[in-house]
Amino acid sequence: MKQEMEDFFTFVTDSEDGLLREDVMIVSSSQCLLDYSECGDDIQPSPKHMKLFSDSPPSPDRQFCSSTTSMTSDIQHSASEGLREDDTPKRLCLVCGDIASGFHYGVASCEACKAFFKRTIQGNIEYTCPAANDCEINKRRRKACQACRFHKCLRVGMLKEGVRLDRVRGGRQKYRRTADSPFTNMNQMPIKKATLDDIKLLSSLRACEPESLLALPDMTVSDPDYLTISTLADLYDRELVSTIGWAKQIPGFTDLALNDQMRLLQSTWGEILILGLAYRSMPAHAHTLTFAHDFTLDEKQARECNASELFTQVLGVVERLEQLTITREEFLLLKALVLTNSDVRLQDTQALTRLRTNILQALHDTVSTLRQRDGIVQMQSLLLCLPGLRAADAALRRFWLSVRHQGTVPMNKLFVEMLESHMR
Repeated sequence: MKQEMEDFFTFVTDSEDGLLREDVMIVSSSQCLLDYSECGDDIQPSPKHMKLFSDSPPSPDRQFCSSTTSMTSDIQHSASEGLREDDTPKRLCLVCGDIASGFHYGVASCEACKAFFKRTIQGNIEYTCPAANDCEINKRRRKACQACRFHKCLRVGMLKEGVRLDRVRGGRQKYRRTADSPFTNMNQMPIKKATLDDIKLLSSLRACEPESLLALPDMTVSDPDYLTISTLADLYDRELVSTIGWAKQIPGFTDLALNDQMRLLQSTWGEILILGLAYRSMPAHAHTLTFAHDFTLDEKQARECNASELFTQVLGVVERLEQLTITREEFLLLKALVLTNSDVRLQDTQALTRLRTNILQALHDTVSTLRQRDGIVQMQSLLLCLPGLRAADAALRRFWLSVRHQGTVPMNKLFVEMLESHMR
């Protein structure tokens, strides 16, 4: 009869009378499933209190099942290699800097930060920072502010989707899944999933998004090139007014100094308008830019009014957005992020950093809610659109500066000031 191969562990402790007592515990290899996922900061597995009998039979290969942790369960002593555990490089936890025990929820982290992140997600806990949401998180101060610790977990890349919401305390399932019903334990309460309505910044952006404008071209003008450029100049001027009003309604933007608000708008207005133009112009296979519901521009018209470079750059952004199948919610948050993605020198950079961080967090939460399987890839792809927007912005400024220099069409004062602001 085949028997399971057994591992022998000797626990050596000091008895009260000063004598050494050895208690031998025989553990079946199929039962040796140690789960420290619910341990706190101070409870860690201590391999130095266990030693393997040198004369014990070899153990079969074992696989440890855990939602995120790959435990170093097989103690390897290879005389030929002569390697010791202390000689291996130590990977650090990206959250607190402690020694990482493995990759948990997508990043290298220690058992303490892993357990903290898991408890927070499973318990749907909300924390509040008593300071300014910028507390330092390290090994010594990781317990000082739970809100900043959780935000850092998300910032370094820990995935909410990686936490098993169908597990109970202790890391073991207390029920079985069936094909007919996901829960056979009727006492198990379903956990409420996050919705887009829970993201407050997204709700604010929905409310303050400007209405679409009409170009209202003057059809009495006989010159088609003049008609195109003059219509666009008037449309851009009205869109600038609308963009300034939109920016002032974004939560946190008016907390910036007035000069900082002006510099941000002067440096990013082109990228903001191009992103809106690209979003309206999908799908890309139409090869047409939709400036308004009543005004579009195709490649031939762009070439006739010397806007071929601008047309090509914007159409590239359209193709990128279409490949991402960008949603309206993602567009609104990416547009707000563009406003804060400026290299211009400001008076209060910390206020801008807080605003940008809030927008990034809202974008992350939105993408995670909409795309539970490929959220990280989508988030990265959205951010990779920013360089394309900046390149298109450069083409936009070159085109309108050329129009301004030629003086072929009238341009309103606000449009001219915003266009020439980067030249000062």
